[in-house]
Amino acid sequence: MKKLILTYGIIAGLIVSAMLVFTFTGSSLDMEHSELMGYATMIIAFATIFIAIKSHRDKVLAGKITFGNAFKIGLGITLMATLIYIVSWFIISNTIAKDFMADYFQQSIEQLKASDLSETEVTAKIEEMEKFQELYKNPLVKFGMTFLEIFPVGFIVSLISAFLLKRKVE
Repeated sequence: MKKLILTYGIIAGLIVSAMLVFTFTGSSLDMEHSELMGYATMIIAFATIFIAIKSHRDKVLAGKITFGNAFKIGLGITLMATLIYIVSWFIISNTIAKDFMADYFQQSIEQLKASDLSETEVTAKIEEMEKFQELYKNPLVKFGMTFLEIFPVGFIVSLISAFLLKRKVE
């Protein structure tokens, strides 16, 4: 089972990492569309969870798997892919995307100013964003935020896949 998790976790991790590289090297997508593309890529990458569970159930376990075992496989793949994604983001954000936070901050300010919010509300939101921008410089905060981008997607795909693929073990 470890080999299965490693193999499919690496595949999923490479898919989401390739999306990151594409986004910051060759893409002309704006932040909003990049985010949408990112989450769509995560779902595609985490399709490996369904494939891995089904393959393991059918080829190794004679067509039977408990929800718990299926979920463990999904969670293992999710953790592996998440780790690869985080490492990739740390590398990319310290090399080719050094200005990401500043660009994101600037684009967010422009959107706030174009919104229907009052000047007081805009100022308050900008101050909040400045605090977050400062916090994000801390590697532990950056790690946590990056983890929270991808892990919940894999967790949900793991739950759904385990539920759909479970078969009673007698």
